[in-house]
Amino acid sequence: MPSSEQLAQFALMVSLAKAQHAKAYVTKVAAETKSMKFKEYQVVKDCLDQINDGVDQLRQSIKEIQQISRDGEENFMWHTSNVQTWVSTALTDAMTCLDGFSSRAMGGKVRLVRATIKGKLLNVVQVTSNALALFNRFAARHKARGAKVKP
Repeated sequence: MPSSEQLAQFALMVSLAKAQHAKAYVTKVAAETKSMKFKEYQVVKDCLDQINDGVDQLRQSIKEIQQISRDGEENFMWHTSNVQTWVSTALTDAMTCLDGFSSRAMGGKVRLVRATIKGKLLNVVQVTSNALALFNRFAARHKARGAKVKP
């Protein structure tokens, strides 16, 4: 059975994969600027910027959780704080992107793909939220285990 650390790491990798998939789709939509008005393009571009940031945050989080394994107790709180901050930021990025597509004023190409983009973003939000919960569970268990070991 995988450890809580392994589950958290796997969940972060799934979150990254989903974010990269959403990024690829939004990149494809952004490349089709001929069928978009400026406002629509701006929403797509802003979303793409958010997704890029989120992908970077998730990559950093995966590297950081791997560093926890290498360092052991040394700097555990530092690494934990970094992962929690970066995953929370990636979650916020995905939600911010999702909010940009909430406007019913969207027309043209964006209206046609809005449901697909929203579905992909909701998936990113769900798996990233789960990854954060699993990481927090791992961190809490690790801290509790450490507290029992201390004299």
